[in-house]
Amino acid sequence: MGKNVALVLGSGGARGLAHIGSIEALEERGYTITSIAGCSMGSIIAGMYAAGQMKEAKEWFLSVDKQLILRMMDINLLSGNSLVKGQRIIQELQKVVPDRPLEELNIPCAIVASDMQSTEEVVFRTGSLFEAVRASISIPLFFEPVQMGKRLLIDGGILNPLPLHAVQRTEGDILVAADISGKDSMPEEGTPNAPFKILEGAMEKVQKLKRVNFFSILDRMSDMQIQRNTILACQLTPPDVHSVMRQYAYNTFDFDKAEQIIADGKRLMNEALDRYEQGQK
Repeated sequence: MGKNVALVLGSGGARGLAHIGSIEALEERGYTITSIAGCSMGSIIAGMYAAGQMKEAKEWFLSVDKQLILRMMDINLLSGNSLVKGQRIIQELQKVVPDRPLEELNIPCAIVASDMQSTEEVVFRTGSLFEAVRASISIPLFFEPVQMGKRLLIDGGILNPLPLHAVQRTEGDILVAADISGKDSMPEEGTPNAPFKILEGAMEKVQKLKRVNFFSILDRMSDMQIQRNTILACQLTPPDVHSVMRQYAYNTFDFDKAEQIIADGKRLMNEALDRYEQGQK
């Protein structure tokens, strides 16, 4: 049974903190991550791991509270295309992990974004780590899209929330998927999963609306698309190990629940590894 791993980290907002636990589970059980790929939140964790600074990243995420989240929101209402600019969060991340070229990281790292112009995936393997991350995390309407030449880039999870095909493979390695967009039912009333939750003051009324409303319908449409695209990605490129977290296990901006999310990610990956090692699907 091989121990080299090609690891793929899916998109899912704060649920992406589960990837830290997934990595810990793999390493504690003697697996070696030889290549990594990710999109959206998965791109942040993938880049930090490939840079060899997962310990520092974990410590920083565990320190994040709602006040820091709000301070990182560089409001951008005048542009008309997004709620925040998205540069302040990149600046904060670079305080933890300095920017480096992707091709100079410790292991091969692929970061995936979506091109609004061509409707195609864009896979970054070279160039600035954080320019690629900034493009990959550009949640439509929330973060400002990134212009790169003729490309207008948004969140990689829009086209492929689990980019299994993008990770670099070597002979005999194991393809491991850390999937944080598992199929789930619509959340109960009063537990919205939309980005609006972060603006708890200004958007407080949104949480008090009836379960089916303009915001919840838009959010559910996006969730359905992500769930379906994740299933399709696994059918096209079946992983050897598939760790799954339900899509509504945590809200998009539950970064203040980092410790719990990381622990859940570790537990789910350990369960997936148990199934793999026992010869189960």
